[in-house]
Amino acid sequence: MAELRFEIKKTLGCISDEKGGWAKELNLVSWNGNDPKYDLRSWDDSHEKMGKGITLSEEEIKRLRDLLNSIEI
Repeated sequence: MAELRFEIKKTLGCISDEKGGWAKELNLVSWNGNDPKYDLRSWDDSHEKMGKGITLSEEEIKRLRDLLNSIEI
């Protein structure tokens, strides 16, 4: 299995703190040397381990923003 390489280019914010020092964060992440994408997932406090998450392009995050703004919460 190929090694997964990542670099957090910018931390945009923490959505929630989880047990054991993990936090759900929105970051700009470069995966395997590619252009950074918006990434929402849980990370341990050292950012060495990660949970399952979702990666979005700029267009996708804009559509998500618009969708969230259109719903009543």
